[in-house]
Amino acid sequence: MHTKVKAMNMLIGGKWVAGKETFEVVNPQSNEPIARVPLATREQMLEAIEMADRAYRTTQVWPTHERIAILNKVANYMREHAEEFAVVIASEGSKTINEARGEVKRAAQTIQISAEEARRINGETINFDQNEGSENRVGYYYRFPVGVIGAITPFNDPLNMVAHKIGPAIASGNAIVLKPASVTPLSALKLAEAFVKAGLPEGFLSVITGSGREVGDTLVTHPSVQMISFTGGSEAGEKITQKAGTKKLSMELGSNSPVIVLEDADLSDAVQATVSGSFSAVGQNCIGVQRIYVQDSVYTKFVDTFVNRTAELNVGDKMDELTDMGPLINEKEAMRVESWVNEAVEQGAVLQFGGVREGAFFTPTVLTDVPETAKIAKEEIFGPVVLIYPVDSLYEAVERSNNVNYGLQAGIFTSHINHAFYAIKHMNVGGIMINDSSDYRIDAMPFGGTKGSGIGREGIKYAIEAMTEPKVVSFRLQENLL
Repeated sequence: MHTKVKAMNMLIGGKWVAGKETFEVVNPQSNEPIARVPLATREQMLEAIEMADRAYRTTQVWPTHERIAILNKVANYMREHAEEFAVVIASEGSKTINEARGEVKRAAQTIQISAEEARRINGETINFDQNEGSENRVGYYYRFPVGVIGAITPFNDPLNMVAHKIGPAIASGNAIVLKPASVTPLSALKLAEAFVKAGLPEGFLSVITGSGREVGDTLVTHPSVQMISFTGGSEAGEKITQKAGTKKLSMELGSNSPVIVLEDADLSDAVQATVSGSFSAVGQNCIGVQRIYVQDSVYTKFVDTFVNRTAELNVGDKMDELTDMGPLINEKEAMRVESWVNEAVEQGAVLQFGGVREGAFFTPTVLTDVPETAKIAKEEIFGPVVLIYPVDSLYEAVERSNNVNYGLQAGIFTSHINHAFYAIKHMNVGGIMINDSSDYRIDAMPFGGTKGSGIGREGIKYAIEAMTEPKVVSFRLQENLL
């Protein structure tokens, strides 16, 4: 039985628009097409940017309460249609239906928090009289929107990542043009539908589908686009920074996340958390666990327990509620993961479990004795593979954890507070989770990393700060008027 292929339009400035050419969105599990969406042209991207710029410039006053009302309506719509959103996420992407339901819940919360943060975009008074000669000056600063924001999102969180771009942008009064991943555009289009139904003024949101090569440069380089918010790979991120010029940039570029397990940790808890952190969303997660450093005295026990727990994971139909892991986003990605694993094994790594590919499926894989020179030890695997190493001390674990060009998030398991604080002080990351895996995040926290992991922070409040500019106002008062 073949799935009916649905024809979709993209959103340009509040209008649903078809394309002269289209491309198919496929279900990675069956490789069957599920939708046909427009292959946008450069001219259509230009139209979206121009409409966004016009909408922003002609809306002299967009009251905060109106922005809050729209965002609340969208959050309510998402909750009322939660299962529809979940089916779209699971159909076009890699997530199981249970993981997709969790993403819908988070995305609705992301939009809700955006509504709440809209009322807290505040400035503060400035004591100008701290300078001699400025005794008769008073003033303040307030924050105003940057204008038009260009956003580019990845496939792995096709709804919540889009919500993290659109929510703060609308909350702060900006117009936004969004380019979702070509393999998972349907979730973004469904969220755009919610904004249209909520009464978002025309021009403030466009969702442009198609090839990044065709329309991406136009979005990144257009002078009316004041900020680029990008989540994706390091190579693409570096190219964007080279092309964007003096625009504001917010970039989350991935990681190779480490977790440290010390001998004083609760090993059962550590295994449970790191197995989940390694293999949820098929490992296609920027904060997923990729390297685990375990103290020598508990290393063997940890590896044995970890492998046994990994073997219990159910790989299969992502629409089955009993499934733990579905396929990767496509067979090409599964083949890449397979090649990285094979390369590591050829260089001396020991395959403790997994390493089997069937189409886009790749079994959860555990490697030990991986040489530091192997690609998989240094780069982001973005697949269901974890590397486990023995270490003799916390110092060694921290040093080796830092020895990559990424620094997004990390975790440490220990019952000793001094050990925890040593890691907090010395691990070069944007976030460290104590007695938890690196794969922990709430949508309200500042989220981002150091080194090659990106620029700036996401999380609604912090994204709003990036999407607004402070404007200083100073009054020089006239004295002796009476």
